[in-house]
Amino acid sequence: MTGSISTSWLLLSPSNSKPLSSSDSYSFIATLKPFRYYPFQSLSSNRISSISPSPSLRIRSGIRELRERIDSVKSTQKITEAMRLVAAARVRRAQDAVIKCRPFTETLVEVLYSINRCAQLEDIDFPLSVVRPVKRVALVVVTGDKGLCGGFNNAVIKKATLRVQELKQRGIDCVVISVGKKGNAYFSRRDEIEVDKCIEGGGVFPTTKEAQVIADDVFSLFVSEEVDKVELVYTKFVSLIKSDPVIHTLLPLSMKGESRDMKGVCVDAMEDEMFRLTSKDGKLAVERTKLEVEKPEVSPLMQFEQDPVQILDAMMPLYLNSQILRALQESLASELASRMNAMSNATDNAVELKKNLTMAYNRARQAKITGELLEIVAGAEALRES
Repeated sequence: MTGSISTSWLLLSPSNSKPLSSSDSYSFIATLKPFRYYPFQSLSSNRISSISPSPSLRIRSGIRELRERIDSVKSTQKITEAMRLVAAARVRRAQDAVIKCRPFTETLVEVLYSINRCAQLEDIDFPLSVVRPVKRVALVVVTGDKGLCGGFNNAVIKKATLRVQELKQRGIDCVVISVGKKGNAYFSRRDEIEVDKCIEGGGVFPTTKEAQVIADDVFSLFVSEEVDKVELVYTKFVSLIKSDPVIHTLLPLSMKGESRDMKGVCVDAMEDEMFRLTSKDGKLAVERTKLEVEKPEVSPLMQFEQDPVQILDAMMPLYLNSQILRALQESLASELASRMNAMSNATDNAVELKKNLTMAYNRARQAKITGELLEIVAGAEALRES
């Protein structure tokens, strides 16, 4: 027929040059990355097979499934974006609270150290500053109440677990006071770790009331000599993109390096020291360098109207409450910053996945339309030849 374009060659098999019927099945495979056209390789049993990529990058879905998955990714993107905005709005307030709290707590600790030093020179015994041989240590582990914040909870739980293992290797018993739902769920499933109490956060931002509950428990454990040392394990807020899990000695109120076990070995955490790898006798050795920090001391000419023990008794509840409240604030700011970054990455991944799925959907739809057109053209060509 003049002017007609024959397209029967599109449906011919190289082996037998026989057109494919409309009942033959086609398989179209859309991939996430990279998107490229895979040429037809073989024709067996009237079925077209193509080169398939790795199974992890393969999308074997129909047009309807791809459309539903695109809608699901869009919904997930809205959720992650909303969570990112909420975390970004809350992290500013938490960051301000941390910055404002640090000068007060640091100055209070310096004053208490100075008063305690003066009291020790006058042979005044104060229960919370008594350094006993360490037989049992209490760890106050501060985690978050919610997930979807990257590796925030895993990092502080891992830090606490390593500290427990380190103490047990030295023959020192350990008891955990867990603060936060994630830590409570973890330690409640560990029979090898003794848990004294599990405390959950009560509000959006930590308050002195929540810190007081933890401080009362810590105070009773130390004064009753059930534990000889109390340590805080929390995440220190450094910046919006960085936070570090740290260990901070809470009780006894003494300088670092004075808490020792029955054998006289220091049991303080090594994070307060700076390590250097050096060469000694042809081997690598570790040198520890103490960081000396100048602190303002109480003038020896200063006289107290009240007994130093009474002053310490009045200030110690404030010290415990402020230190625990600071740990809660630092942990919350680190959690919000980690959640903001995690949700930002999740939103970016959702955008990329939606783009890839849309491209796969368009290719599958185009392949389906092309197949239908080929069937129509082949039918028309067969009618014309007959």
